[in-house]
Amino acid sequence: MNTTKTTLTLLFSIFFISCIQQDSAYFLKHALKQAENNRKELEKVLNRYNKTPEDSLKYKAACFLIENMSSHYFFEGKLLDQYTSFYTILRNTEGSSNPAQIADSIRNLYPPFNIRNLQIKYDIKTIDSAFICKNIDHAFKVWKEQPWGKSVSFNTFLQYILPYRIDNEKLTEWREVYYNKFNHLLDSLRSSNSQDKGNPVAAAKVLTKYLQDSTHTYFTTYAPASLPHIGALAALQQCGSCREISDFLVYLYRSLGIPCAVDNMPIRANDNVGHSWVVLWDSQGKEYCQEYMDDIQPIEENGNRIASTKTKVYRKTFSLNRQMEKSMTELEKEIHPFFKHPHFIDVTYQYAPNYKQYFFIPDSLLYPNHPTSGIAYLCNAVQLSWSPVAWGQVDDQGIVFQSIECGGLVRAATWIKGQQIFLTDPFMINSDGTLDIFNKHEKKCTINLYAKYNTQDEPFGALMIGGVFQGSNDIHFNKSDTLYIIKEAPVRLNTVVKAQTSRKYQYVRYYGPQNSYCNIAEAVFFGKSASIPLKGKIIGTPGCKENDGSHEYTNVFDGKSWTSFNYKNSSGGWAGLDLEEPKQITHISYTPRNRDNYIRPGDVYELLYCDKNWISAGLQTATSDSLTYNNIPQNTLLILKNHTRGQQIRPFVYKEGKQIWL
Repeated sequence: MNTTKTTLTLLFSIFFISCIQQDSAYFLKHALKQAENNRKELEKVLNRYNKTPEDSLKYKAACFLIENMSSHYFFEGKLLDQYTSFYTILRNTEGSSNPAQIADSIRNLYPPFNIRNLQIKYDIKTIDSAFICKNIDHAFKVWKEQPWGKSVSFNTFLQYILPYRIDNEKLTEWREVYYNKFNHLLDSLRSSNSQDKGNPVAAAKVLTKYLQDSTHTYFTTYAPASLPHIGALAALQQCGSCREISDFLVYLYRSLGIPCAVDNMPIRANDNVGHSWVVLWDSQGKEYCQEYMDDIQPIEENGNRIASTKTKVYRKTFSLNRQMEKSMTELEKEIHPFFKHPHFIDVTYQYAPNYKQYFFIPDSLLYPNHPTSGIAYLCNAVQLSWSPVAWGQVDDQGIVFQSIECGGLVRAATWIKGQQIFLTDPFMINSDGTLDIFNKHEKKCTINLYAKYNTQDEPFGALMIGGVFQGSNDIHFNKSDTLYIIKEAPVRLNTVVKAQTSRKYQYVRYYGPQNSYCNIAEAVFFGKSASIPLKGKIIGTPGCKENDGSHEYTNVFDGKSWTSFNYKNSSGGWAGLDLEEPKQITHISYTPRNRDNYIRPGDVYELLYCDKNWISAGLQTATSDSLTYNNIPQNTLLILKNHTRGQQIRPFVYKEGKQIWL
């Protein structure tokens, strides 16, 4: 691997900071003016470190923080503290309750959460001198005392060790808390004769190994509300989504002098959520990444180390990306909020196997009467909306975007008076750079739908391949016959198949394949009447992976497609019925474990198609596990919304009788 290429992003970061420092005096003066009544606190910091030459680097560090502080802010409010307690409760009740129950209890206990009801406080106007000085002193302490600190340049230190915050979390004095809790874990590395003791990534690997062996990271996407970043003390619980786990690792590593940052795709190109992970540098400047609490791995140039389709990847920085800010404001006065104060740099090329340095949308694909100058945004689909993730320049030839990964569903738009104005129809950027454009077609078709969300992306259906339905007259199934073997992942809520034998059995069961945890939601056995399910005593292997009784084998026969069996062991699980007397099995219906995105009978659905905006094709109440719509435009983007329950929806197209999720 070319060493020059592997360090390109880090060198860009250093160059970026160096350029900023050339105008340091101007930015510092501007920041102090913005501080208003808090200016004296900031000047105390500057005066403290401007007295002796020994503190010259600390003075520069103080200037760096203050110069870039103006657009940093946080939220405060009693309700925020109450809702953030979710993470502590989740850790303290692990094994006896689940995230959904805890989230529900918090929502029932406290008033509804609305971030608009919280106080917004800007660092520049509220932060005190003691907080900044304590942060600077401890950051310098670990930088100088750790053996790997010798390989960390001052510019890298400024951006990736020194900052007192990650995003919009409440301010806390976290450095010593983390240092006192974890620093001793590195004693053996520091006292060794290994060359690795000068490598910050080696130190991070020691910490990771300890965390993997001795603690349990509770990953969950459940939360009681859409909260700001939860802060360093709550992150210590090691509970939450990729965002919370990444924040924890950054606090941990920076408290011990290990330079790191959060890399983030604002929105996955084929899903409704973003994704975050941690990037680190070794003593040679080579980049590594870490997802969740997994092993630390080197980043391959234009490699797919982060296995998600992405349009853009950004690296969070404490400093403001003034180059991006300047370029955008020179083109347009009104900037979309996501890009208004960009505390990030573009690192898409590091993670994009299908990378295009320049992506051009010609004028012929733009709607009539479009702008011929200014800024356009490339937007990823999120539910029924479109979220800007990249910006480009508009001229009379079209729009040019830089540094894009192909493979995602996007469309271009502008931002005028706080409103998103679309410039193109939705389209897919194929891996070779060609486009599939989805526009309303005059030709109509009939479509049959089985789900409202990307069920193919769920792992549960595939886990049923190789699963077998068996019949026996021995309760232990020492001798059994095969009724049916599942050979492909189910695509609908209820898959009905014919039994492959006409013999009679008292005992019937579903036996999960190897490494499937016997994941199944429902199994129904039919006798001579194909409409009346057979009844019996539920039998099976007790114990679920959650160890809380929530996913036991009894769920397979409770008539609820949204509950399921998740056996405690990866193999050997089964669930069945004692029919009390031998009976013939003619048909079997089965439902995969699922996230409740299939069509549920009794629910009200609405199909929408895209004709510049989303247009309703009508409401239907499902009478089975499928819906049929007639006279739907071909080649158009579709979305199916459930008005009865659930929020997840995703655009798709209908081709060759199938829903193709985008």
